[in-house]
Amino acid sequence: MVEDLPRRAVARTAKLAALPLGYAGRATWGLGRRIGGRPAELVAAEVQARTAEQVFRVLGELKGGAMKFGQAMSVFEAALPEHLTGPYRETLTRLQEAAPPLPARTVHRVLAHELGEDWRDRFASFEDAPAAAASIGQVHRAVWADGRDVAVKVQYPGAGAALLGDLTQIGRLGRLIGILVPGLDVKPLVAELKARVAEELDYTLEAASQTAFADAYEGDPDVLVPRVVDGSGMVLVTDWVGGTPLSRIIASGTPEQRDRAGLLLARFLFSGPSRCGLLHADPHPGNFRLDDDGRLVVLDYGAVNRLPDGLPAPIGSLLRLAVNGDAQGVFDGLRAEGFVRTGVDLDAERLLSYLDPILEPARADTFRFTRSWLRAQAVRVGDPRSPAYSTGLRLNLPPEYLLIHRVTTGTIGVLCQLEAEAAWRSELEKWLPGFAPPKPKRARKKA
Repeated sequence: MVEDLPRRAVARTAKLAALPLGYAGRATWGLGRRIGGRPAELVAAEVQARTAEQVFRVLGELKGGAMKFGQAMSVFEAALPEHLTGPYRETLTRLQEAAPPLPARTVHRVLAHELGEDWRDRFASFEDAPAAAASIGQVHRAVWADGRDVAVKVQYPGAGAALLGDLTQIGRLGRLIGILVPGLDVKPLVAELKARVAEELDYTLEAASQTAFADAYEGDPDVLVPRVVDGSGMVLVTDWVGGTPLSRIIASGTPEQRDRAGLLLARFLFSGPSRCGLLHADPHPGNFRLDDDGRLVVLDYGAVNRLPDGLPAPIGSLLRLAVNGDAQGVFDGLRAEGFVRTGVDLDAERLLSYLDPILEPARADTFRFTRSWLRAQAVRVGDPRSPAYSTGLRLNLPPEYLLIHRVTTGTIGVLCQLEAEAAWRSELEKWLPGFAPPKPKRARKKA
């Protein structure tokens, strides 16, 4: 099979390696503009906008790991200073919904290879133009032979080599990425994305995960999981479900849409482990929609964390201790779970102070996530002059909590993009083992 996804190491590396050179040219251009009398802030914004445009154009063209990294970065958009988000917010979110499509002939070759030369017999009709694109595949609308509307996800040929090669190269561009998302540590994000590549490339695993979610949420009034119809290693056919993309709700949704989308997103992500033993581990807005009935539609199951026993019980119990102000209890619990390594000297009260501001959503009856709140948290923990900065450096993230942490921080980022308000504490009490206050014991009746 001819591979149309740009994957040769030299060609792909050259495109990514050109990004720092492009930034150097723009910085020189900006210096000239400042010498010419333009305000420094305005020039900085122009340089930033041009940088974002080039970076995300290249990421989108390359698809593969480059686009996946761009999608992962997009959830951090709400943490950026407001004067910087305007010039390239549209550029960031562009990757959540679209990328340059593969030629129809390539799509047909993949379908023939995966479903057989008679693949057209399975469909009443098939639209060659893709309806959506993702990091390693694109989605086509079609009608199954029995008349059902279906979505057909076709993996880009050569996606595996492209993913690994791109992520390796992106890991070397930490300084440039830091210009776009200040405070983002690129290395662990890239390492985590690499670790998920093998699973995401096998659509049979995704089909199994999607089926498990569909079974668990069958008939749910709030969440809709499309059913798997057919598939193979590189093709996945599911029921077609419409709706309003979450990215559009972020951009122009009503307050009611924002609040409902935020509540259902959090409810779905944190109920999954207890309902089907799986945590959906890719909470970027391109994976979610609201349908006409107000249900959250979840479209992609390539990245999951298998938690057959549900979320770890210490998460809820430690959160309850923190909300109650038990500094020593929180310290001891985090030490036991490996968040504070043996031999690390850390004051329990300072640790609780570090955690305290981000406990607000779990403490209040209702809480509105906002961009300004998230920016304040990013500044607090990312400023080397802040006491919270040195505390954060002493904390560790155990491997078993890596994806849970990604989902939590990613969800918070999306909720802040939505500026959603809801009763988050009651949701946490329902889905986090150990967080709900113990129920009072009933007094025994005297005989």
